[in-house]
Amino acid sequence: MSLLNRKEPLVLFLGDLSFFVLALWLSLLIRSVEMPSKDVFLMHLLPFSLLFIIWILVFYIAGLYEKHTVILKSKLPSVLAGTQLINSALAVVFFYFVPFFGITPKTILFIYLLVSFVLILSWRIYGYFVIGHSHPTNAILIGSGEEMKELLEEVNNNSIYNIKFLFSVDLGRADEKGFWDEILSHIYSEDISVIAIDLTNKNVEPVLPHLYNLIFSKISFIDMHKIYEDIFDRVPLSLLNHNWFLENISTRPRGGYDALKRLMDIIISIPLLFVPILLYPFIFIAMKIEGDGPIFTHQDRIGRNNHIIRILKFRTMLFNDNGDWLNKGTVNEITKVGNFLRKTRLDEFPQLWNILKGDISLIGPRPEFPEAVKHYTNEISYYNVRHLIKPGLSGWAQIHQDKHPHHGLDSFETANKLSYDLYYIKNRSFLLDIKIALRTLETLVSIAGR
Repeated sequence: MSLLNRKEPLVLFLGDLSFFVLALWLSLLIRSVEMPSKDVFLMHLLPFSLLFIIWILVFYIAGLYEKHTVILKSKLPSVLAGTQLINSALAVVFFYFVPFFGITPKTILFIYLLVSFVLILSWRIYGYFVIGHSHPTNAILIGSGEEMKELLEEVNNNSIYNIKFLFSVDLGRADEKGFWDEILSHIYSEDISVIAIDLTNKNVEPVLPHLYNLIFSKISFIDMHKIYEDIFDRVPLSLLNHNWFLENISTRPRGGYDALKRLMDIIISIPLLFVPILLYPFIFIAMKIEGDGPIFTHQDRIGRNNHIIRILKFRTMLFNDNGDWLNKGTVNEITKVGNFLRKTRLDEFPQLWNILKGDISLIGPRPEFPEAVKHYTNEISYYNVRHLIKPGLSGWAQIHQDKHPHHGLDSFETANKLSYDLYYIKNRSFLLDIKIALRTLETLVSIAGR
């Protein structure tokens, strides 16, 4: 059993597609002030269908098929407005610059953009909650720690999950007299169907015989940590021990995946390398006007299997401190040109050369400075596991974690980043890489639009 409604993305996709088609029919009706004929509708449906495919992709990149999408009612109008602007620009290009679409009256397009926005917004806010959810299953949560509190709050405060925790039980009380009788009374009085439990907890052993007996009462059991991983897209750090790594982490070569990943690195990197090449003269002039110093900088980072790699970047600071933030006697600062390069992410583009060389990949855990790695290895358990695979220009942590440790040491946020990195290492696949690449593209587009 899963806490998540696995049909949700499909329901959202089919709903969006249906309302795109309905919006076209209504637009034809509004323009002609009469019922559109079958031939007229089909004539318009063909070119618009190609746009629908692209618009669905834009919705995906914007995160409108993520599992938390439907709860963000307050943000939906602005998110949809942003995607609609992008879709409008794409539609104008199609209809005005591609001769094949010249048969479609342009007036329909402008009517359609307004009608489709109203329909999609209404569907996302109201319609999905009418047909997309069923009555949640009653459950209890047995565990301990902050992760249990996070899980309880997330599930019970959001209607996107098909389960509701009626109460939680702290395993720290497992040795108390009457502890299990209290749980049983809740199970039978409140019609509990599911028990989510932390099976790795050291206090769970006395409870297991009682749980076994509940199998005959048609109670289903779920691993609390599996639920946590499904919902938060990261590995719960409290779960980590040697057994977990032996069961979940493998560096065995994956022939098909490795070949596709490398092919994607090469195909995408080669055309993108023209960006820093074309911008080089302008960046060179801007840096020379601001002051002396090299245009590029090389930085040492830790790559796969703890090998040191040298990555190439446009210089953004007065000098290259190579991550030695604590021991430099001279204060280093970001230059004006460097500030612009960082905000636009242009300083990262020369690393495409490192991707072609094979030092890093497009997707993977971000490589750290050697000094930072030494510090985090001592502070954070199992930190070096993230170096089992090739690092990347963008990664799972970069698209999920809001607070990234940058130009300073932060063990707390780095531990959170490790939880995302481990999720990626455990679940990495070509489809997951594509998802990260698309979400990274969304970030770059949003930066360019500011």
